[in-house]
Amino acid sequence: MKGLLKSFVYAGNGILWCIKNERNMRAHFSLCVYMYAYLLVYDFFVLSKTEWAIILLCNALVFSLEIVNTAVEKAVDLATEKQNPLAKISKDAAAGAVLVSAIFSVIVGLVILLQPEAFRAMVEYYKSRIYLLVILAASLVLTFAFILKGIPSGKKK
Repeated sequence: MKGLLKSFVYAGNGILWCIKNERNMRAHFSLCVYMYAYLLVYDFFVLSKTEWAIILLCNALVFSLEIVNTAVEKAVDLATEKQNPLAKISKDAAAGAVLVSAIFSVIVGLVILLQPEAFRAMVEYYKSRIYLLVILAASLVLTFAFILKGIPSGKKK
């Protein structure tokens, strides 16, 4: 049982490392936070259980492939001391897998979440609560900083 718990800790450490150190992982994470906030906190969108499952699976696929991409990149970097065409192909192919899953996940999201009445309700909601629109805008600025800069470590390089 202790070994099983350790394996979950190691896996969690890997996920956290990717969020902390990989810009694209922070972008995926941030977009998911906004999407799930709108889906869970507000009642703008109507989703069936099947649609929820599809969205969750798409997100899991993108996150998983981003983590595998990071693992491939780090393993290739460790194994090669100088530029190698095969190393480049490995890294590019792993990144391509993430890109394919992200593109198709966006398409799936558009198919499921393209609900004009939901967007009209959002516009009306924010029209009557301008202060929330200002808070949303401020959170987007902080989110972009998080995506681009990461989590400050407090250590100087």
